Amino acid sequence: MKADSLVDITTLTACEAAQAIRDGRISSEELVGGCLARIRADEPRVQAWAFIDEQYALGKAREADLARKEGQATGPLHGVPVGVKDIIDTEDMPTECGTPIHAGRRPSSDAAVVARLREAGAVILGKTVTTELATYGPGKTCNPHNPEHTPGGSSSGSAAAVAAQMVPVALGTQTNGSVIRPAAFCGAFGYKPSFGLVSRHGILRQSRPLDQVGVMARSVEDLALVAEPLMGYDERDPDTRPIARPALLETCRQEPPLPPRFALARTPNWDDADEQTRQAFEELSQALGDQIEDFKVPEVFADAWRWHATLMEADLARSFRREYDAGRERLGESLRGQIERGRAVSAIDYNDAAERIVAMNAAFEEVFGVYDALLTPATPGTAPRGLESTGSPAFCTLWTYAGMPAVTLPLMRGEDGLPMGVQLVGRHGDDARLLRTSRWLTGWVRDLEGREGR
Repeated sequence: MKADSLVDITTLTACEAAQAIRDGRISSEELVGGCLARIRADEPRVQAWAFIDEQYALGKAREADLARKEGQATGPLHGVPVGVKDIIDTEDMPTECGTPIHAGRRPSSDAAVVARLREAGAVILGKTVTTELATYGPGKTCNPHNPEHTPGGSSSGSAAAVAAQMVPVALGTQTNGSVIRPAAFCGAFGYKPSFGLVSRHGILRQSRPLDQVGVMARSVEDLALVAEPLMGYDERDPDTRPIARPALLETCRQEPPLPPRFALARTPNWDDADEQTRQAFEELSQALGDQIEDFKVPEVFADAWRWHATLMEADLARSFRREYDAGRERLGESLRGQIERGRAVSAIDYNDAAERIVAMNAAFEEVFGVYDALLTPATPGTAPRGLESTGSPAFCTLWTYAGMPAVTLPLMRGEDGLPMGVQLVGRHGDDARLLRTSRWLTGWVRDLEGREGR
């Protein structure tokens, strides 16, 4: 494989790119150069990047190539370029969090996940656009499939950059639907690991019980490849635990011992999905036959959206107190409203909402004893037209609140031709099984489409 073809080299998955670099079939410099050329060509239309320094990125790629030629030890991501959401600290690049209040901010050290990316050999290509302080105020990014439509948020730039073939993989974060929603809208694979598996040290804090790090890529295997080295205990994040790192990639590549079983999870907000989305999931359910059964999420969990909002808004008020007090007039109306509502939350309501997370996970234990994954829409529909909003995260809220792992797969398209994500949700801590099931479903759907000539 040669790098003289921009299309060939920038369409590689992260797994393909890592293997090609290890084998010497391409260099990191060629791959990074191809990504930069793609960015130069498409960035005026997509606007996915908050910071790019081409010469710096190429220099890091050359360092990776030299290390390989000298026989130095290489990691699983050696020479692979990665985009990093602009709320994740990087010591060699600005981190401005999508707000003029943080303009020019230069962190003194890397976030834990950035340090682990570098340890795995990755080349940090640049910083991707985030919405305002990773909330609902849109950034400059457009959907690469149609620039008149939102890319979703808050990890807007990461999703758009992967979908536009500017970079094979990118990091995002999720406090409500900020990985799964933009990945689904842009047609990327997205993965939010179980709460507590990935350190959030060095990342803009919104809400300790809700903030989670995620990955966007071009295949399920890519998600596993990148997420696995990010996982592990970090004493600077008290919600991580000293447990063995899950073997995500090895497990993901295995065939399930039995055909997976799915539960079509009809959440209390099921009717909020548009008609074409509900119809698409009915058709998928029919095609899966006896491998899927309907599961109506109990109405008692209808309050989970309120509990989530209680935690998130109260924590936003605390986390962004300095920004609000010093520059509230520079904050968007939506964020000001969340902060002001959060300031009114009582300690009783906050603690009650936090305590219900454990009970919710326990309530789903019986379900995951029967089914490999819950299957549900990632979003109410395809990406809405207009750039004033990032779309609804409502089909992510329940699973983010519970801290369960979730994956979105770009397996459908709407009547407007835009991507529609299929979300799979797994038992808390059972991420490897969820990724294996996701890979199986991706292959099954593609085989089905092949047989039907689609």
